[in-house]
Amino acid sequence: MIFIVQCYLNNAPQKIPYKMQVKTKKPQEVLKDVIIRFAGDSGDGMQLTGTQFSDTSAMFGNDVATFPNYPAEIRAPQGSLYGVSGYQVHIGSVEISTPGDEVDLLVAMNPAGLKTNLHSVKPGHTIIVDTDSFTRKNLEKALYESNPLEDKSLSNYRIIEVAMTSLTKEALKSVKGLDNKATTRSKNMFALGMVYWMYHRSTDYTIDFFKKKFKSKPEIVEANTKVLNAGYYFAETLELIPNAYTVAPAKMPSGTYRIIMGNTATAWGFLAAAEKSGTELFLGSYPITPASEILHELVKHKHFGVKALQAEDEIAGIGASIGASFAGDLAITTTSGPGLALKGEALGLAVMLELPLVVVDVQRGGPSTGLPTKTEQSDLMQAMYGRNGESPVIVIAASSPGNCFNFAYEACKLTLEHMTPVILLTDGYIANGSAPWKIRTVAEMPDINPRKINKAENSWHPYERDKDTLARDWAVPGTFGLEHRIGGLEKDKVTGQVSYVPENHEYMTKVRAEKIKRVQNYIPELETKFAEEGELLVVGWGGTYGTLYAAVKEFTQSGGTGVGLAHFNYINPLPKNTEAVLKRFKKIVVCELNTGQFASILRMNFNGFTFHQLNKIQGLPFSNTELITKFKELLG
Repeated sequence: MIFIVQCYLNNAPQKIPYKMQVKTKKPQEVLKDVIIRFAGDSGDGMQLTGTQFSDTSAMFGNDVATFPNYPAEIRAPQGSLYGVSGYQVHIGSVEISTPGDEVDLLVAMNPAGLKTNLHSVKPGHTIIVDTDSFTRKNLEKALYESNPLEDKSLSNYRIIEVAMTSLTKEALKSVKGLDNKATTRSKNMFALGMVYWMYHRSTDYTIDFFKKKFKSKPEIVEANTKVLNAGYYFAETLELIPNAYTVAPAKMPSGTYRIIMGNTATAWGFLAAAEKSGTELFLGSYPITPASEILHELVKHKHFGVKALQAEDEIAGIGASIGASFAGDLAITTTSGPGLALKGEALGLAVMLELPLVVVDVQRGGPSTGLPTKTEQSDLMQAMYGRNGESPVIVIAASSPGNCFNFAYEACKLTLEHMTPVILLTDGYIANGSAPWKIRTVAEMPDINPRKINKAENSWHPYERDKDTLARDWAVPGTFGLEHRIGGLEKDKVTGQVSYVPENHEYMTKVRAEKIKRVQNYIPELETKFAEEGELLVVGWGGTYGTLYAAVKEFTQSGGTGVGLAHFNYINPLPKNTEAVLKRFKKIVVCELNTGQFASILRMNFNGFTFHQLNKIQGLPFSNTELITKFKELLG
């Protein structure tokens, strides 16, 4: 059979036929979903391998969720435990909201990859290992006292031992122009070919990827293609694989989809907002993991009028963005934890100026450099209060790779219409993760109405305010009749001139806070999923949505009742009906990847409630098991 799918390659939609003609004499076992993890050294190409498998599965029509997990070092010591790079992908014919917990298949390219990931493999399930890497030296690096392939410690799993490195070299004997290093590095494609055969995937998409990515290096295209096919046909003849599995396409709403990472979706949301609002997009940013890909993506789109500046540091990045906002651009700056701290002073300036500005904080483990490639939700208090003086800003949070697009767009809409900075929180989990995303046209997006004015009417003053939103006008400098003074000193409440009048300062402090509070009238009310009232309300915010949704769903389907999920995307201000939702449940548990920051915010805002907590600070997302265990504990 031939599936015709529409994908985005080279930024242009095109129809590409992929022939799913997989021949096998062995019976197929139909699975509703499967979780696969590729693990090896940071130089083994595990991220590319996982990406290719997830992209191919998405092209086939599966719902997909992924979780890349890699070390912070550019190249950690080879064979070391902390140098293991992993990529987990969850595909299904059913709704997939999380990369999953325990894996059905582990591909371990070395002893360290096996040791650090063995605990995640379901008993009785499959592990593929590259036996060539299980040398005495590599076993010692992974702190093995004996070879696990020989000491029967893996008897609870189905082990498929493959000499991948040797077989890769054999497959590439006839390819000219490759050194030994390039040959060995191709072994990840051997593993991918095996997994393609096991799960009834076509190799066509990946071969097409080779041809485009390495079009100037035909020997690399030939090598990777040969090794991919070698792994595929090796698996077909391997008697240790008793079945070829298949996961049927998922039933999803009709439309054009692409698999997208959270950082890419964030960048595209900004592009859409600039187009819809009729403003030019400016990004002033300093590279920092895991936010750098937003800068990388926006740089590609100068044809959309994007102006991107890689500044010399975090402070210069936000300073340039404030200047661009003053000049009339939709201004963005991107960062992660420590960078947000550096931007604090200038962000307070933007609050005083009352100019539109979006600050993206892709959260990571901290403090300081901390765990730069791992996920955490520990910047919430910094986003809320990390500035001197009374300087409130709008704070919102995306909750999935796909809706990073929606909330990047929403951040722009709020900042342009309410004339105040907006902090958009994502995190490493959803920024680097990927999922199918239904492409939307700009015409389908809600209108954005910037406060920008082009001429003065009557006696114009820069700090006169809209009676509903309290937003001031956005006057571009150089426009006749709209000349006004700007700076970090306190402003007169009407003229904008410097004012040291005590009563004026108190008035301006309160009006800036009230302006944020009135945003409640322009954001959606909080909704609950599953139970609308009952015994237990599970509360989360930001990137934990997928795991919380999956856990409550599993708990409900297994017979649990009276458990609802309330997930927050709007943090400051909170939705107007938040207290009413909380009152519908007897118990409330707040689940977050920090020590309880959102729970503290809820306590500050709502007296009379007991907020139970489930917290995790391991650089990893929640698992279904630990969530459901907590639900059962609270329900007695």
